[in-house]
Amino acid sequence: MTQKQVTIAELNAENWYECCFLEVADDQVSHIEPNAVSIAQSKFEPSLKPYAILLEEKTVGFLMFNSMKEELDGYWIYRIMIDKNYQQKGIGKIATQLMIDEMKTLLDAKVIVVGYHPENKGAHQLYESLGFVDKGDRFGKEMAVVLEV
Repeated sequence: MTQKQVTIAELNAENWYECCFLEVADDQVSHIEPNAVSIAQSKFEPSLKPYAILLEEKTVGFLMFNSMKEELDGYWIYRIMIDKNYQQKGIGKIATQLMIDEMKTLLDAKVIVVGYHPENKGAHQLYESLGFVDKGDRFGKEMAVVLEV
């Protein structure tokens, strides 16, 4: 999988509806809100920036981050999901790196944080492979990992 095949695009009139129908695998449903909920949330919290993840122009995933600093003096990744039919192909890792690059460019982010359920092994492997570090921060049922860029 080359990076040229995977791109991210700000959510817009052409791609938001497709994002609403993407689904994670059954064993991941309890780990993430449906995309429609995230999209609605972004309309009421304008600092949240939703994006579609594209594989050669086809919408295969969704991500969202906050453009305002929050806990741990960092910018938080709120969502990243790849449709169940496109998982295990490296798309999530490429898209996450593209999101990190976008956050560094748009926000001059120095600290990026993501929270996830400790049982979400796929998320743990993904973030660890990108250099996120578990410093022991916990928020409710979620652990938070930090990337200093």
